[in-house]
Amino acid sequence: MKQASLILMLSEMYKQHPRHYIAVDCSIFGYEDGELKLLLYPRGFEPSIGKWSLMGGFVQEDESMEEAARRVLLQTTGLKDIFLEQASAFSKPNRDPGARVISMTFMALIRIDIHDKDLVRENGAHWWPITKLPTLIFDHEAIVENALALLQQKASIDLIGKELLPEMFTLMQLRNLYEAIFQKTFDPGNFRKKILSIGILEKLNLKNTTESKKGAFYYQFKNSETGMKSERIVKFP
Repeated sequence: MKQASLILMLSEMYKQHPRHYIAVDCSIFGYEDGELKLLLYPRGFEPSIGKWSLMGGFVQEDESMEEAARRVLLQTTGLKDIFLEQASAFSKPNRDPGARVISMTFMALIRIDIHDKDLVRENGAHWWPITKLPTLIFDHEAIVENALALLQQKASIDLIGKELLPEMFTLMQLRNLYEAIFQKTFDPGNFRKKILSIGILEKLNLKNTTESKKGAFYYQFKNSETGMKSERIVKFP
């Protein structure tokens, strides 16, 4: 009886406070043709129907915010094992003209070469270079800026590559990725020296002959090294 009274009292107390919608918005980054890209889709409902938006959705009653984000990613790209990290929360009362929506934002990294291209097309989604993004709805431009800053922060202390590059890559391809992330040029010699000093890459006895006449050796991450969980400090840029 006491338990029932307590539940009733709490229920009445909670009713005195406003209820809000909770959503997740995902900044999905990929790398292709020497450019860092962002996956966007045309919003399918009002307000702002047809305008470019981040991938997202509302958190359901039986899932956590991370579970909601992974559901959105699976429905969008067909991939389960995606690097995903919570970025920030956006909660201005008027951020969504449709209702009071608090959004937890996430940064995701995927390999464009292995995601489900047909599924992406079904959603009307498109990969946009971060240097040529269209106008986005609501506060999504600020969300992207926040996620990109997080990516740059992580790339400055841990070696990023496995989440965005093919399994085998040259040091030039890795440098091009870093230049795309930071939007700046790195000295080839200094970059090579710094990267090899970290000791988490394995040189393969196989060359890419498209980069030079001599060819460039391919590398891969050693064993289970991910490049995002290394204890070695990269210190870029």
